[in-house]
Amino acid sequence: MFLQTQHLTTDNAIGAGRVALAFEYDGRHFHGWQFQKSGVRSVEAELTEAVARVADHPVDLVCAGRTDAGVHASYQLVHFDTSSVRNLRSWVMGINTALPEDISVHWAGNGIHDFHARFSATYRRYRYVICNNPVRPGIQRGQVSWTFRPLDAERMHQAAQVLVGEHDFSSFRAAGCQSRTPVRFLERISVTRKRDFVVIDVQANAFVHHMVRNIAGALMAVGTGKQRADWIHEILEARDRTVAGVTASPHGLYLVDVGYPDEFGIPAAECGPGFLRPWFSRAENTPFPPTHVHVKQRVSSQ
Repeated sequence: MFLQTQHLTTDNAIGAGRVALAFEYDGRHFHGWQFQKSGVRSVEAELTEAVARVADHPVDLVCAGRTDAGVHASYQLVHFDTSSVRNLRSWVMGINTALPEDISVHWAGNGIHDFHARFSATYRRYRYVICNNPVRPGIQRGQVSWTFRPLDAERMHQAAQVLVGEHDFSSFRAAGCQSRTPVRFLERISVTRKRDFVVIDVQANAFVHHMVRNIAGALMAVGTGKQRADWIHEILEARDRTVAGVTASPHGLYLVDVGYPDEFGIPAAECGPGFLRPWFSRAENTPFPPTHVHVKQRVSSQ
């Protein structure tokens, strides 16, 4: 999960203030990150209960970015405030003992300075994984998206480059999105074929609701030849969600990295998901430093 192995030491004191956690989850059986009505599983509810058990008091978790029902995370961050003090091994192993098998905490640390899991983040990175094979997947059902129609990954990659930069992403924004602005800075996007899989890798300062899945749906239409390559530019300029086509399945979407200034001491991600990582080079799996940080986000003083 991380660039360096995290040794679960017992000779450190973590707590008596803000604590950060890095973790992963399989989103197939969750109705997203956020608390839901009684009886409906959410990542937030499961993790909150487990952390509270180890902290020995109720906690409120703040995450780096909410994910929807069926969406996975190979790297997600939360913070919470606690009066309790535990060592690294106690936080990680204790929380994992109280968690279901589809969530796993990998690291805990003190949230130094004014660390905030959401507002201190300078970028988020997602990978959308499409199984492109005439036969639907069995073992990886729910872990990847699928289309039997042949996809031209290079055509998709070229079409996607018009999205790079700061734009109004209204055309790729869900109708129920609660963000105050549709403007985002998309740092980079690539589309590559890895055997029978096509992978969309996208990084931005932040994302509007359903943005990656809507981009994926549009690019798949280009990849199959259903739409022209310049259709992506037309969608972007229209600023109208109704012209962008279908929203891609949540099952292929992974939150793979959240970036923070070095001063916070958050361990860097080696981008997943795990089954995909060996197909990319170390450089491709390593975080890309952002060239643009949103003016409302905190940055390190130079």
